[in-house]
Amino acid sequence: MDAWVLALAAIAGAIVLGVLIARWVRGRARMGTESQMATYRTLHIASLAAPALRGGLTEAGTARSVKYLRGLLGVPALAITDRFSTLAWDGIGDKQREFAVQHAEAALDSGSPVVINAEQARDVSEMFRSGIAAPLTSDDVVIGALVAYSNLPAGPALMRAVEEVATFTSGQLDLAELDRTRARSAEAEVRVLRAQISPHFIFNSLTAIASFVRTDPDRARDLLLDFAEFTRYSFRSHGRYTALADELRSVEQYLLLEQARFGDRLQVRLRVDPEVLSVRIPFLCIQPLVENAVRHGLEGRDAQGTVSITAIERGPECWISVEDDGVGNDPQVIRRSLSGEPGDHVGLANVDERLRQAFGDDHGLVVETAPMAGTKVTMRIPKFAEAVSDE
Repeated sequence: MDAWVLALAAIAGAIVLGVLIARWVRGRARMGTESQMATYRTLHIASLAAPALRGGLTEAGTARSVKYLRGLLGVPALAITDRFSTLAWDGIGDKQREFAVQHAEAALDSGSPVVINAEQARDVSEMFRSGIAAPLTSDDVVIGALVAYSNLPAGPALMRAVEEVATFTSGQLDLAELDRTRARSAEAEVRVLRAQISPHFIFNSLTAIASFVRTDPDRARDLLLDFAEFTRYSFRSHGRYTALADELRSVEQYLLLEQARFGDRLQVRLRVDPEVLSVRIPFLCIQPLVENAVRHGLEGRDAQGTVSITAIERGPECWISVEDDGVGNDPQVIRRSLSGEPGDHVGLANVDERLRQAFGDDHGLVVETAPMAGTKVTMRIPKFAEAVSDE
């Protein structure tokens, strides 16, 4: 009897084990082959290293990325240097990290990977038998090096691996430089807008204020304060982005000054959801649209005109529109202006380009217009976007 019980137990155990093995095999099959899993792990580690490198070759960025780069190479120690010092280190030998710059010198000078011999490697740790230093470039200029140390003799495989990781790192540094170039371009475009505001608006505003000095000095004083606040905001020296509330406050001051010039001919309608007042938007992206609405929509006609400004919440986005019931325009003219051709709508093209740079091509301006049918310009701003974190 005991033998039968033991036999049945053995059979049951075998069945259970078989089921578990089958489930494990099916699970492994669902996850992919070993080669696929290795590819996934490599790509995952690279994705963890990339964001920190997008800030450029800095101590803070390299300190966050160096452990992931070492993970890609599987070496006991890895250093990242610029041309003068070791920016980051991960692994064995941290106390001797400054040797990395000396070991990278040949790679920095030649622009090609070099082998670090055993004697040099032992300066860092007695267990190291070799190393590879590969240059890091940005815009084709050598700016630093990746220095990997190994407890095995250097071979073609390690040389190739370090070179590939250095190429990946250099690619991220190129993207960082591109980001900086685009930021400088956006700042230059803001300067263009400021230059556009200066001659046209300042003369008209001061003329309107002067007209009230004798007849209505209190209003002249209030308008002068509005003018001072508007110019202070428009010519501030910091920040690529601003809160929607601050931009609308500046637009309100602009319109008060324009109403002083146009009188009852210029009417203003404003509709803003309180929930979107804190949304961050590119600096000076509404005022140029309002100025276009006044200049191209209402100037040159005797009838009363209305400028409507709307900012509403639409799910994860804030929709902002500036609309006028003025003379309108030929859609082809607007299309050419947005494509970069010179014309009378520099401010429109400027805002469109900066929106695309900040949030992507899907977030450019949408312009609806026709001759004698007014103009409506709409932008969609993400309520939460990584791009707007800088000041």
